[in-house]
Amino acid sequence: MKRDIFQAIADPTRRAILVLVATNALTPNVIAEQFNTTRQAVSKHIKILNECELLDEKKLGREIYYQLKIEKMKEVDEWLEQFKKIWESRFSQLDQVLMNLKSKENGI
Repeated sequence: MKRDIFQAIADPTRRAILVLVATNALTPNVIAEQFNTTRQAVSKHIKILNECELLDEKKLGREIYYQLKIEKMKEVDEWLEQFKKIWESRFSQLDQVLMNLKSKENGI
């Protein structure tokens, strides 16, 4: 079953896992050591991230290593871009208001 990428990143533990595997491929045991929870709970989070195609899985011998599929995060970035444009517009408007207030204070 393919899950929604936004469902995956909604959970703080899964976001933390993504940060961990963003630069280095790690085994589930190494990932689990970073959390105050069971290995089984971390495995469930990894499974969800894997189902969303956010993780690259490599088998080396008996170990499985997970690393972030950075290109998959582009889907999130594209969705957030629409809000970024709105925020930038509002900040520009705020800058203009502040400049007008400053001009009035200085009598310009």
